[in-house]
Order: sequence, then structure tokens, then C-alpha cells
Amino acid sequence: MDRGLAILEALDARPEGLSLAEISRIIGSPKNSTSRLVQTLTARGYVERDEASLTVRLTGKLLRLGYPRVGRASLVGCALEPMRRLRDTVGETVQLGIPIGDEGVVIEQVESTQAVRICVEIGLRFRLHNNAPGKVLLAFQHPKSRETTIRRLSLDRYTDRTITERGALREECEAVVAQGYATDWAEADEGIHCVAAPVFDQPNHLLSVVWASAVAVRMPRERFASVAVEVMQTAREIERRLRG
Repeated sequence: MDRGLAILEALDARPEGLSLAEISRIIGSPKNSTSRLVQTLTARGYVERDEASLTVRLTGKLLRLGYPRVGRASLVGCALEPMRRLRDTVGETVQLGIPIGDEGVVIEQVESTQAVRICVEIGLRFRLHNNAPGKVLLAFQHPKSRETTIRRLSLDRYTDRTITERGALREECEAVVAQGYATDWAEADEGIHCVAAPVFDQPNHLLSVVWASAVAVRMPRERFASVAVEVMQTAREIERRLRG
């Protein structure tokens, strides 16, 4: 049991995957024993092996087991139909994420039908300072927790527009709370824009974030406000469904 969990933790730290030899070294177990553990985890659907590179990676099963619920209502179950409507309205990919430590993680997406579109793997983790959903997850923390998080974050630069100063990030968070949504003007990746809104399971308690992602040419800054209206309406609809 302990070594099996150690394998999952090692793979979580290396989402690109690890070879069997690397796993064996990291968990301090003989290669034959490690191979048997990996085979068991593969059979149960927790990991998968790429036959081309011979690397082992986590699947989304652990993530699915941890999906948030409100009472008996599943967050993903309540979100999918509103997400599809938002996709059809704005014409772009819609994604859903939750906080995990000092990051966010994508737990569901509805892809755009555009030939060129934004899509990611479920389970992708994202930073809190350089993108719209991350800024929502940061801004809507309790003020004391938010300040502690801001002090702890490494504000790495990804593009010329990435926020890298703590004072500027504090101001951005205040603006996000005041307007009820966050935007990402190619702050994480050149040419990609996002608009995100919070989903609450109770007053002042953030459960998740929903957002629309698009190539910049189809979602210029001039369109952010109108897209934000649709994204916030989707967030409120998810909340209504969660309450039953």
C-alpha cells in the first residue's frame, strides 16, 4: 500500500511521466517489485503506460474520485449542460477547474467546434497569478488566506503581460472581486485569452471556477466584458443546479 501510494505521488510530481527505472529509484524499490505494483495500478486504471516512450503516467481516475460534491450533487454533473450552452453562445472552449494547494486543476472541458481551438488535458494544473481562472481562485480566497498565498507564490514571468509584482497582483485581485470575473490578456501564453468567473457552493465560499478560452483574434479585449456576462450567468446556473 505504502509503495503504491509512493508511485502515485511520484507520478503526480512528474506529469510528463516516468520510466519504470526512474520510479524504482524514486520509491527505493527493486525493479521487479515496482513493475508488479505498476501493473496493478494499470489494471485498476490509475496509471497508463505509453508503449512508444515506455513512460508511466497518471490517468484521470484519481482526479475523478476527488470531484467536489454539494450534498448528493456532483459539480461536473451540474456544470456540463451550462458549459455546453456557454460554448454554443460564445463559440469557444469552456473549462471547469478547482483549487489544489497553490494551483488550480482542470477537471472538465467542453471543446469549441472551431477548427482552431484551445483544448487541454483533464488534470492540467495552472498557476494562480498569470491566467483568468487562477486569478479567480486567488482573488476569492478569504482576504487573510489570499495575502498569505500571494506572499508564498513565485510570480514567474511567462509573457510581457504577466503580473510579476505582488502589489500589482493584490490590486488585480481587488479588481476581480469588485467586478465578479477575471480576464487573461495573453498573460500565460501568447495569443490565448480567457475570461473566468467563480462558482460558490455557499455565500463567500469558492467551490470552483468556470471560464472560456480562445485564440486572441477571436476574443479581443474589446469582447471581454460581453463574454464575462455569459460566463457569470453560467456560473450562477451551475450554483442553482448544485443547490437542487
